[in-house]
Amino acid sequence: MRRRLVPSLRHPARVVVLAFAVAALIGTALLMLPMATESGAGSDPVAALFTAVSAICVTGLVVVDTPTHWSTFGEVVVLALIQVGGFGIMTLASLLTLLVSRRLGLRMQLTAQAETKTLGLGDVRTVVGGVIVVSLVVEAVTAVLLGLRFLIGYGESPARAVYLGIFHAVSAFNNAGFALYTDSMVGFAADPWICLPILFAVIAGGLGFPVIFELVRRRNRKRWSLHTRITVPVYFGLLVLGTLAVLVLEWGNTLGRLEVHDKLLAGVFHGVMPRTAGFNSLDVGAMHSSTLLINDVLMFVGGGSAGTAGGIKVTTFALLGFVILAEIRGEPTVHVMNRRITDQVQRQALTVALLGVGAVMAGTIVLLSISPFPLDDVLFETTSAFGTVGMSTGITAQLPATGQLVLIALMFIGRLGPITLASALALRDRARRYELPEERPVVG
Repeated sequence: MRRRLVPSLRHPARVVVLAFAVAALIGTALLMLPMATESGAGSDPVAALFTAVSAICVTGLVVVDTPTHWSTFGEVVVLALIQVGGFGIMTLASLLTLLVSRRLGLRMQLTAQAETKTLGLGDVRTVVGGVIVVSLVVEAVTAVLLGLRFLIGYGESPARAVYLGIFHAVSAFNNAGFALYTDSMVGFAADPWICLPILFAVIAGGLGFPVIFELVRRRNRKRWSLHTRITVPVYFGLLVLGTLAVLVLEWGNTLGRLEVHDKLLAGVFHGVMPRTAGFNSLDVGAMHSSTLLINDVLMFVGGGSAGTAGGIKVTTFALLGFVILAEIRGEPTVHVMNRRITDQVQRQALTVALLGVGAVMAGTIVLLSISPFPLDDVLFETTSAFGTVGMSTGITAQLPATGQLVLIALMFIGRLGPITLASALALRDRARRYELPEERPVVG
């Protein structure tokens, strides 16, 4: 048994899955302590597990009210889980190894590569250090801006303002969506000094670390990699689409109470948040069904690869579009920006998308069968969980325990990625030693 277990753990993807599971269990144990709740009575196992997984998977869905249910200790545990989940457990492990021994073993480099999606072993040291630096810089700047606003604009004590600034900055950059206000950011919908720092931190985390590195190092767009040239326009294109959809569909509905300039601010805020952030400055449960459906699509697509965002990722979405376009044109190969996309990458994109659709559909069917809520709300909930978004129409806490366990599974799958999870569960890699005769079935 041990001989079979040890080789399995040597696979980097399997180690990542195991590490996230262990971190979630540790978080659950801490949140079940009496000192983690305001009442001092401890939390039930399902609520603690749900919160821990939501935090480590940087999602933001909750079954209890974060500011009133959890004590300061409980909130700090949630904050720590968010930060660890955002960094990536294996990225943190790589950093600790680097600091202690000043060198990385091959297995540790492979593990860090699986977590950060770096392209080569030689990049691991740079990426691990860069992840830490970028994260801390963005979070520090955001925390200062938010802390000053809470202090000056809302009369919070200096200690409380610093705490609120740090918590929401970490939650924003890691695209977690946890807030220390019962209504999330609804009370700040018209305050640009709160919404804009959060918005920019979300975008910085959602673009993905490889893109951020390249944007900083290579100012000339002609020198950008294909990954960056795909990610940047598609990410911001979907951001504009989401903003316009909210403004057009919700102008006289959830945006109706706001002034024109505040409507624009809330529209942009909600154009960004479905990209796996989870904060909301409008009542999501009161939105039109058409708005919810567009948000479903945006949440499923998610943000950039190797960042804090979830979903199938914008590069996967874009590659599928390029594949379809090439097929319509009758081209034998797929070309994108003067580069040819290999068959392996095309299959990977298709696999990630279809596994994602399957996970969301399976979760939706289960929740529809065990809860009284309509399809709009249930589909929104499952897509939010899979995309590690955290936005909700308000049904999360009302779901039965079985339904909450389904969302836990979707959050875990969504954070680790269908490909990572599938490869982690595979017993071994198989090399095909021969090919069978080719035959074409009827398609369509």
